[in-house]
Amino acid sequence: SLPRETLPHQANPICTVHSESHIFRRRNIEVKMKLSVAVAALFAASVSAFAPSAPFVQRPSSSALQMSFSSDVFSPVEVKLADTTETIVKGGRDLFPLLPKAFEGVKKIGVIGWGSQAPAQAQNLRDSLVESGTDASVTIGLRPSSASYQEAKDAGFSEEDGTLGEMWEVIKQSDLVMLLISDAAQAKLYKEIFAAMKPGATLGLSHGFLLGYLDSIGESFPEDMDVIAVCPKGMGPSVRRLYEQGKEVNGAGINSSFAVHQDKSGKATDLALGWGVALGSPFMFETTLTSEYKSDIYGERGILLGAVHGIVESLYRRYQRQGMTPEQAFTESCESITGNIVKIISTQGIKAVYESLGDDDKKVFEQAYSASYMPAKEILQEIYDEVASGNEIRTVIMHGARIDKFPVGKIDGTDTWIVGEKVRASRDEENIPMNPFTAGVYVATMMAQIDVLLEAGHPYSEVVNESVIEAVDSLCPYMHYRGVAFMVDNCSFTAKTGSRKWAPRFDYILEQLAYTAVDNGKEVDADLIEAFKVHTVHDAVEACCKLRPPVDISCTADTSTKEIVIQ
Repeated sequence: SLPRETLPHQANPICTVHSESHIFRRRNIEVKMKLSVAVAALFAASVSAFAPSAPFVQRPSSSALQMSFSSDVFSPVEVKLADTTETIVKGGRDLFPLLPKAFEGVKKIGVIGWGSQAPAQAQNLRDSLVESGTDASVTIGLRPSSASYQEAKDAGFSEEDGTLGEMWEVIKQSDLVMLLISDAAQAKLYKEIFAAMKPGATLGLSHGFLLGYLDSIGESFPEDMDVIAVCPKGMGPSVRRLYEQGKEVNGAGINSSFAVHQDKSGKATDLALGWGVALGSPFMFETTLTSEYKSDIYGERGILLGAVHGIVESLYRRYQRQGMTPEQAFTESCESITGNIVKIISTQGIKAVYESLGDDDKKVFEQAYSASYMPAKEILQEIYDEVASGNEIRTVIMHGARIDKFPVGKIDGTDTWIVGEKVRASRDEENIPMNPFTAGVYVATMMAQIDVLLEAGHPYSEVVNESVIEAVDSLCPYMHYRGVAFMVDNCSFTAKTGSRKWAPRFDYILEQLAYTAVDNGKEVDADLIEAFKVHTVHDAVEACCKLRPPVDISCTADTSTKEIVIQ
């Protein structure tokens, strides 16, 4: 605020006559200033109340962020990820004989819900437990009126054999309650769910959202229960597809993070790892529920879903302005990402995209990267702040409250995706081009997302899975197969909500700031390009590539999971 001696309403000592209008204006300004001060104070209080739990600081050295855990059942191994050493458990079907010990004391597993994750996880668990001879059953819990009841029956669960039942009855009977209903529904029903669980039961989550919600309202989980999470880094259908497709190669699947939030029994870690192995995860890495929900909600709004949607839409228009046909524009934007760029990243790493280009194309890549990195990072930092503050969690809950009035609609009706259908119908898979400008924009956005997470203190295992592996091995293959809606709408309600909200922001900022900078001849930031070339994340990504199973997901293969198509 201005010093008192310069306030505009202060009387001039030379004046001796004040008209009524002058007095009115002075009082009006005083009222407005008091109101502004009050609003500012209220805003400051709100910001303080929902500030992130930890400051955003440059990521500390490896010694400060070593992720380490032990297990009485499985054999953790240390892996070098850039400048850190982390502990993981490698999965595989050869570990199935250990499942009876990991699930010791668990006779009934209740999978509550039938959304993106539940069908895949329930079927994978059921199949793995049967194959391993584990004395535990998997039962689906749904509302009797649920439209998903028949889908669960079609997947082999039935009321007759006790593997399908009413939600609250299943919760009461289960030793492990895997709560896989939507995040918004969890926030609405958590009190009743906690009360219904039997003493000694474990609460299992596949997302840290509920903790974020409880933190925001000053509540917590009951202290007398184990609370664990196993969070596959991919949409549910991909969890099932890769499990089915990897049966002949000692397993394939989607990597999972795991968290032990409360361990009253002393067995929570082994149960969480057993859950991950049974899902078919190639490897499991440790996180916390807080770190998981911040990185996960953030990531799906970024390069995983929202950002890649915005990138494609903006480049499709740009390339047509430059004289391409609509089909060429789609091929050079979307097809270049999903059919070429992500395949290189999946097996060779991010920097391999740049290194695969010729000298002239590298210059184009550098122009696009240099112009796009900071605009993308501006939006990505905003997203992280919104998630960490609790705002994005509230957005999801409010959307859930009005979903009956405003159902989720299709997002592939623009010219971009209509043309995309034609391109896919005549696609030559072996000759999809690598557009260097598209590569520069996409990689810049991915690197900006990585840097925001690293600066916030997330470990490399989480950063790489939430920003790279999930994008290239789970999500983009679905967009490549049937377009953006097929990718987004087979994810969770939380992901669909965030993707729809943030995709237009990436579209706008790239159009307004990044592409105009290139068109106006802005000089390439040589320091930014050098920082990309020597970035420590490349070593971490390459190390994760070595842990990758030798199976690429096939979206056309027969599967027992049912993908979502919004009409």
